[in-house]
Amino acid sequence: MKKMSSPTKRREMDWMKLMMSDYKVEMINDGLQEFYVEFNGPKDSPYHGGVWKIRVELPDAYPYKSPSIGFVNKIYHPNVDEMSGSVCLDVINQTWSPMFDLVNVFEVFLPQLLLYPNPSDPLNGEAAAIMMRDRTAYEQRVKEYCEKYAKPEDVGAAPEEKSSDEELSEDDYAASDDEEIAGKADP
Repeated sequence: MKKMSSPTKRREMDWMKLMMSDYKVEMINDGLQEFYVEFNGPKDSPYHGGVWKIRVELPDAYPYKSPSIGFVNKIYHPNVDEMSGSVCLDVINQTWSPMFDLVNVFEVFLPQLLLYPNPSDPLNGEAAAIMMRDRTAYEQRVKEYCEKYAKPEDVGAAPEEKSSDEELSEDDYAASDDEEIAGKADP
């Protein structure tokens, strides 16, 4: 009798499938729990031309529980929190099923989210209100955000990480200088 594959095996399989797809994937740490994926705005939407770095976190119960998904660089969307970039979990959970895999998230789920925002369950109330009141103004704002925050160079490095790396490297230099000086002083 063949036993059901474990969530860990499934996670590895889905991850490999994602790695072999056309998406650019970048690990955070060594585990398969968290990673970044580069995502392009879908054609036929005001997000077309935008590029986002998406942070994906897989819960222990994946694929039975949906991954948590967040935009690292800013996006203007009713179902995405403008400050944290997190995608409204209700929206993910409404459509999530263990039949989905990680590639589906980027080929189906996120494009659908951007093509068909749900202003009745907003994380960004302003975006939802503008979208319902004035679609043209909303699309204009989306395009401004794409121009400002979603260019290919914007996904090169997350702003907050860049600064912490610089701090680290300065500390490393300081530490290595001290060691050298100490080393020379010793006979």
